[in-house]
Formats: sequence, C-alpha cells, structure tokens
Amino acid sequence: MFILALFLCSLFIWLLYETKWLTIRLSAGQLLLVITAGMKEAIIYLLAITAAELVTVLVQPMWGLVCHAIVLIAVVMHSALASDSRYRHLVLSLALVPLVRIISLGMPLVDIPQIWWYPIIYVPLLAATIVVMRILGQRAREVGLNFGSLPVQLAVGLSGFLLGVAEYLILAPQPMIAELTWQEVWLPALIFLMCTGFVEEFIFRGVLQRTAVAVFGSWWGIIYVSLLFAVLHVGFLSLIDVVFVFIVALFFGWVVKKTGSLFGVTLAHGITNILLYLVVPFFF
Repeated sequence: MFILALFLCSLFIWLLYETKWLTIRLSAGQLLLVITAGMKEAIIYLLAITAAELVTVLVQPMWGLVCHAIVLIAVVMHSALASDSRYRHLVLSLALVPLVRIISLGMPLVDIPQIWWYPIIYVPLLAATIVVMRILGQRAREVGLNFGSLPVQLAVGLSGFLLGVAEYLILAPQPMIAELTWQEVWLPALIFLMCTGFVEEFIFRGVLQRTAVAVFGSWWGIIYVSLLFAVLHVGFLSLIDVVFVFIVALFFGWVVKKTGSLFGVTLAHGITNILLYLVVPFFF
C-alpha cells in the first residue's frame, strides 16, 4: 500500500508538470460548500442508494431490488418535475446508479459463466447511458469520449497494474479462468476492459461527474460521484475495499477533470479488474 501511495503521488506530480497544472489556484472558498435545496435532495438520493445496497447485501437481494426500483422511479419523476436544469440533469443521471443494481439483480444469470455476466449486464447499461447523455444534450467530448494527451492517458492507465495488485490483497478473489494462458485470458480481459473499464467510467466519470460538478462544483462533485461509486462496492463485504475504491474513484475523477478524457481511467479500471480476477490470483 505504501508503494501504491508513493506511485500515485509521483503520478500526480508528473501529471501536474506534464499538463502545466503546477500553478493550481485553490482558494479556501473552493473547499466550502453551501448546501442548497437541490444539493440536499441529491444527498438524500445518495443515502437512499446506500440504504438500498445495504438491504441488498444484509437483508435479501429481492428487497434490495425493490428499494432500488423505488429510487429509480423517484429520480425519474423528480427529474420531470425539477425546475432548475442543473438539478434536473443531475437527478436524471442518477437514474443510472440504481439501474446498475436492478439489471445485475434482475438478469437470470445463474446458469451462465460468470465472465459472461458482464456483457449481459453492461450492454443495456451502455444503451441507457447513451440515452441519458442524449436527453441531457451532452456531447461526446464533454463526457470524456476522446483520447486527450496520449502520454498522460497511458501513464494513468499504467496505474491499473498497482491498483489491481492492491485490490487483490484486500479481496483475494478466486480466478475466473482455469489457467493463466493467453488463450484463456484474452477474451475475459477484453470483456473487463470494455465493460467494467469503459462502461463504468462512461457512467460515473463521464455523464454523472459532469452533472454533479454542475450542481456541487468541481471538487465536491467529484467527491459525490466517488461516494456513489464506492457504495456500489458494499457487496464485497469489505469496508477496507469500499474506502480503497472511494480513494481510487477520487483519483479517477481528478484525472478526468484535468484531462477531459476517459481513456486513461478506462485503461486503469480495466487493467485493475484484469489483474484482480485473471492474473494475480495465480501468483498468491
């Protein structure tokens, strides 16, 4: 964990230098948050999603599904009634969060190999995210669908190797493949890169972060989305992992804010899961 922290700090400094961000002007006022009515409602939805996840994990998945469905209905109705366009856009984009759990819990996946759960779940999520993006009037470049500065993005992507090892040390999952060979690895690796890598980053650091920043401001918007992202990892039953994911989400959000691109965090996220489920389990 010390090596990971040292690497991320070094990467932060290099990114600042490479992209001429060393002269960041951060006044105390930027760290203050004046809570408006719309922000309170967004925070209530965050708490409701957290409660629904806890019900899913600690009570019964079916009741968790019901709770997420209630949240989904509430945010869709609220988005239709909200007068302020910024809050309306944030609330509508929040619909994607309970939808993640509704699709994952509602799909009949029992007799399907686990690696194929991801495309089955994430293809509808990708379609829903594109629909929300179009409704909100967001353009592809505005939500990070560009390559940005390739050296910077590739440097961010490399962080996935350390993040994957670090998360394995926390969760220690069983491998999703029978043996560590190129024939066994390449397709699951591609699935992780496109599903957990691209689709999740498109949802959280793309569409959601843009709407959250418009309401909360840059840093608090990133924190808000990072909390949402971390909450969806409660199912691993590890508080350490939730904290770890929250910190990583802050890093990813910061990178997207500074570079305007999802490419690097997509690589990092995908590589993290490739190492976590396909590679590192064979070495420990």
